[in-house]
Formats: sequence, C-alpha cells, structure tokens
Amino acid sequence: MNKLPIVDLCIIGLYLIAMIGVGFWFSFRNQRADQFTKASGNIPSWAIGLSIYATFLSSNTFLGVPGKAFGSNWNAFVFSLSMPVAAFFASRFFVSFYRRSGEVSAYTHLEKRFGPWARTYAVTCFLLTQLARIGSVFFGVALSLQALTGYSMELIMTVTGICIIIYTVLGGIEAVIWTEVVQGVIKTFGAVLILYLLIDRIDGGIETINWVGLSEKKISLGSFDFDFNHSTFWVIFLYGVFINLNNFGMDQNYVQRYHAAKSPKDAARSIWLCVWIYVPTSLLFFLIGTSLYVYYQANPALIEPVKLQAAAERLGSGATATEISRLAAILQPADYGDKVMPHFMVTQIPTGLIGIIISAILSAAMSTISSGMNASATVFVEDIYKRYFKAPTNERTTLRALHIATVVVGLCGMSAGIAMIGISSVLDLWWILSGIFAGGMLGLFLLGLVSKYAHNADAAIATAVGIIIIIWMTFSEYLPQDMEFLKSPLDKNMIIVVGTLSIFLIGSLLSRLRRFSRKNI
Repeated sequence: MNKLPIVDLCIIGLYLIAMIGVGFWFSFRNQRADQFTKASGNIPSWAIGLSIYATFLSSNTFLGVPGKAFGSNWNAFVFSLSMPVAAFFASRFFVSFYRRSGEVSAYTHLEKRFGPWARTYAVTCFLLTQLARIGSVFFGVALSLQALTGYSMELIMTVTGICIIIYTVLGGIEAVIWTEVVQGVIKTFGAVLILYLLIDRIDGGIETINWVGLSEKKISLGSFDFDFNHSTFWVIFLYGVFINLNNFGMDQNYVQRYHAAKSPKDAARSIWLCVWIYVPTSLLFFLIGTSLYVYYQANPALIEPVKLQAAAERLGSGATATEISRLAAILQPADYGDKVMPHFMVTQIPTGLIGIIISAILSAAMSTISSGMNASATVFVEDIYKRYFKAPTNERTTLRALHIATVVVGLCGMSAGIAMIGISSVLDLWWILSGIFAGGMLGLFLLGLVSKYAHNADAAIATAVGIIIIIWMTFSEYLPQDMEFLKSPLDKNMIIVVGTLSIFLIGSLLSRLRRFSRKNI
C-alpha cells in the first residue's frame, strides 16, 4: 500500500498535531529546570502509573511480542509474570531511597557511595541502554509504517523523531507524562481492536485459536526444566526479575517519575498500577501473535508476500527472483514474525480503522522514545555537564542545556534505529542489548544499597570482574572452533543475571574479607 486513504491520513495527522499541541501547552509552565525534570512533584499517582505503563508498552511490545508469539510460543510472557516480584522491592525500598536522597538523577548517590568512577560508569551504561532502546523502538515503528505507507524506514524515523523531539523539548517531563497517559489508552484500544478483527476472521473464533495454540504448543511458557543453557521458563523469569529490578531501581525513566509524584506513597502506588495493567495487556499481545499464526495457517497464500519480503531483505538488492523464492520457501515463522502484524494491517483492516491502529503504533513508540529522551537529557545535564564541565549560572542556562541534550539524544536514537534495519527480531535484539548494558549497573547499585561495608576498592574490583564476565558471555560465541571449551554455555538472557550477581557477590565477599583481615591484625 503506497497511499493511505484520506480518512486514515487525517486521523494520523490529528494525532500528531495533538501530541505537539500538548508540548506547546506545557511549554508555558517550564520556566525552571525542576519543572522540566520533575514537574515540581505535582503529578497524581494514577497519571504516573499510566505513564510508566506506557513506557513499558513500547513498539517493541506492540510489534515484537506478536512477532515472537507468531514465530515461537508464549515463553517471553514469563517476563511479564516476573514484574510483581520486582515491583514489591521497588515500592518497598527503592522509592523511599530516592525520595530521601532528593536527587533527580538516579546515579548521583553512586559517587557519594563509591566515588566519581561509579557514577560515570552507571551513567555510561544508562545512556547506552537508552540509545539501544530508543533505536529499537524507532526501528519497530518504522518497520510497520513502511508496510502500511511504502515510504522508506529512514524517512519514517526522521518524521516521527522530529515530532517527538518538538513536544519533548517544549513540554518537559509534564508533557511526557500526560501524553503517555493518552498514548497508553490509545495503544491499548488499538490492540483490542486488532484482536477483535483477527477473531472475527478465524472460523471458530477463540475456540479455534485455543485448540491450535495448545495442539501446536504455541501457548507454552517454555520448558520448566532447570536448564539455564536455553530459554526455559526459569531463564526468562530470572531475566525478567533482574531487568525489572534495573528498570524500577536504576532506570532514570522510572526514578524521575518517583520525584514527580506528590508523595512516596503515591510513587509506590504508581508502580503497582503499572504492573496490574501491563501484565494482562502483554498477554493480549501474545494472544494476538497466536491468532495471527492461526489465521495464516488457515490462509497460507496470504503470507507469501511477507516471506518473499523477508527473503529479499536477507539476500540484498542483487538477489534474483529465483533466489528470493527459493529462500522464502524454507523460511520459518520465527524468521519473519515481526513483519506479520504490519502485513495483516495492510491487507485486512478497513479504511478508517487503520488510521486508529497506526496512531496506536505511533503511541507505543512515542511514549517510550519521549520518556527516554527526557531521562537521558536529565542524566546528561546532572551527571556529565554539571559534574565535568561547568555548573549553569542560572535556570535559563540549565534549561537550554536540557533542550540541547534532548535534541541530541533524539538524533542519536534515530541513527541507532537506522543502523538496526535488517534484523529478524526486534524483541530479541532489545533483550540482549539491555541485558548487556544493565547487568553491571544493577550489580553496583545493589552492592551500594545492601552491603553497608563495601568500600570504593571492593566495588571497583567487583565491577571490573563483572564487566569481564559480561563481555565473555556476550562475545564468546564468536570464538573459533578450537576454543569451543571457552564459550559460555548459558542462554544470552542470563547475562544480566550472572553479571549482576557477580558484581554484588564479589563486592560483598571482598568487603567481608577486608573486615576479617582487619580484626585479625
């Protein structure tokens, strides 16, 4: 489809204009840095909860989760099931810790605890994580809109990115939160609409979906064996616990919202509101993926264009039609899962509704990207600009620095998204990258929070060892055949688990050994 009907274009245009309008509305209230970064602590808990939910529910979820369920099963849903565990610790310990500190940055306390290197390391990990996240979200939304409009992914990322930059720069965190409230509602409605259209087109409806899903093990949560070499239930559960501990405990996107709440109790409530909405909603997206699988199993001819597109992208522009057809014939559902839902939207959703669905996908992307841009800009100004360059002389200078940093982060995120063009699963890529960057950061945070006697040297040694372990687990698969014995046997999702525990346990052990040696001198 190279041209959307005028009705759909109007719906999308109105949505984009409304989002930019919110930015202009709140621009008049952003006269100070604390208004840009914390909204002066005046946001109600329900709005913050919906905002956190919208940040979680990115286009990685909107497109990647159905693609994952289409290509395999519901193993990735275990990630959602792990969220209440992390939410318990976050609402019980993390919120009060950050509210007492009074620091808008999540990483300032690391310098007080272990020295400047710890703060710099955590900031670097966070910024790399955000670039990976923003890039993967840009890629996800461009992937779907390319199928719907025919425009290049590069152009789609650029136009979308400019709109997001405008309202994020103008409105600050307050615009981010309130636009996310709207976006959270829109994308949830969009998902319900897609599922309804799918069920309506499948003979037997939900009963057929359930029967096929169970008989072909598409609804399986994965093996319950205690096998950490593959993506079992326990591997994804552990990954989910640790990555969500990182989200709620070390991610500036969420920590910043704790400060925007009116009280610590409101901040804790917002975390639980996010969890109770996100878990069932993520299940909805897995059901969409399974429904897509059932629909195209019953209509195999309709999926052929998707397989040919995936094959053409793999082979490159120089491939012949025969080569493309030969590869398309042997592709498995996991090889083209991310492309299936956009294709369904192109071919099966009627005029008028497709504009709503595209707005929902844009909502899924824009909420996460704007949040990441605002948080990254805050971290850059608080932890890099003020710390290593110069302290701003007035509020106007600080705001200018925040605005410039927001624009730069947005442009870098777009570039990262463009670099990801051609990958097979956006969800897999995001999970791997987040595990790599977040593992060391979470381990250092827990060491400082839990171990009262860990010193600078203990933390530095533990972090160095943890980084080595993370690098080994990440890249050992590329070792030559004669060094097979040095390869990591663990699943890639275990990187954050092993990295975090390595830093925390080594740092704790070193602090105990140091205290023991002092007692015996």
